[in-house]
Amino acid sequence: MNDQDRWPEERFRQLRQQADPDIDKVVAGYLDDQPAGTGPLELVKAVIQELSAAKQEARAPSGEPPASEIFEAIDFAADLPEWGDDRELLAKGQAVFADYGLYQAAALFCKCLPMAYVEVSSAKVLAGVSRLATHGLTRRVAETGQMLVDVMGLKAVNSLEPGRPGHTTAIGLRILHSFVRALVNERFAGHWDTARFGPPVNQELLLATIFDFSVVTWEALESMGVTLSEEQRAAHLYTWSVFGHLMGVEACRDGPLTLDDVEPVSERLGRLYESSDEGRRLMARLLEEMEGFMHLGWRKLPRSLVHWVFRDAAYGADRVPELLGVPKPAWWFTGLFTVARAAHRHSKLAGPVDGVVRWLVRRVGRQLVIALVDRHSDGQAAFRIPEELARAWRIRQSRPAVKTRAIRRTVRRTLRAPVQGGSRT
Repeated sequence: MNDQDRWPEERFRQLRQQADPDIDKVVAGYLDDQPAGTGPLELVKAVIQELSAAKQEARAPSGEPPASEIFEAIDFAADLPEWGDDRELLAKGQAVFADYGLYQAAALFCKCLPMAYVEVSSAKVLAGVSRLATHGLTRRVAETGQMLVDVMGLKAVNSLEPGRPGHTTAIGLRILHSFVRALVNERFAGHWDTARFGPPVNQELLLATIFDFSVVTWEALESMGVTLSEEQRAAHLYTWSVFGHLMGVEACRDGPLTLDDVEPVSERLGRLYESSDEGRRLMARLLEEMEGFMHLGWRKLPRSLVHWVFRDAAYGADRVPELLGVPKPAWWFTGLFTVARAAHRHSKLAGPVDGVVRWLVRRVGRQLVIALVDRHSDGQAAFRIPEELARAWRIRQSRPAVKTRAIRRTVRRTLRAPVQGGSRT
């Protein structure tokens, strides 16, 4: 079967109009059984809290009512698919994160999330349902970062096996996506354009999500000076395909995505890019949060990296910064763009310039991980990284370290206030 046979236009139309009927039926029945006045939002919070506790304690979710009732109807002991049981390949895929985690943290903020914001229905859901549009760096982004850690974990850790964090995260996300659909139906009653957007969090968007955390990430890494081998990319996509299968992604139901799928799917997803008020608002809020955690003199580094990772992107993705209204990069970074382009025409200069870019990216990635730790290291659905990664990335997670960083941020905000008051660039 060639690429066109596997990915005809009709298949994408079907994916866009398809949700997850099996789990949606379970969730709908669960919601119908709840007392009057109990809505999806309250139940989502209970489910998230229990999922977080289960992952921390390495057990299957159970908890107290009302969350326990939904878990009783879901098979959290589901094993990996027959085609997804290659432990060696899973370990190689997970090693991509263990080896390049700080780069992937920068990629998450600077490319993966912006890619979600230029798909209109995704932006509407995020702006209307999640707290990203109104609250800090948000629990939603912290949960996304925790997902990366849970799924990819550490080398030689079977995180996708039943009872392990990656497996629990996948099944939990499948439940939460169904709750999101229920929330959208409640909040956008009669106003959601199903003919245009399909159901919220539909199968086309779920496929795009798997691509964001695999293919889009490779492209971001390459722009950052890190080129994965074909073997690494194949293993990484295989691992995310197994996760996608557990998460209910139709495209991963019967087998893994392969490198042959990259071009036809990327081309199709590129047609979804569009500007929207919600997407621009989400991007502005994300940049505000990212830049608030940068050291003095480095505030505009995140916006600069957004421009950098999209500068030569294919399938129309080079338009993403413009579609989202990303402010211009710092003047010194614009100069670095020019030098980097010129250096790659002379191989002797390319190495040192790439080294500078990689250093800047690691710096941003580390600050963004610190931001998640400091904002969400306790409470519901806490963001935590294993100590092995914390040591490798030189990130201290102790209470004194968090308090010390909070004091430094307060000082930075105080010093920046007069400057930002006179300019919003």
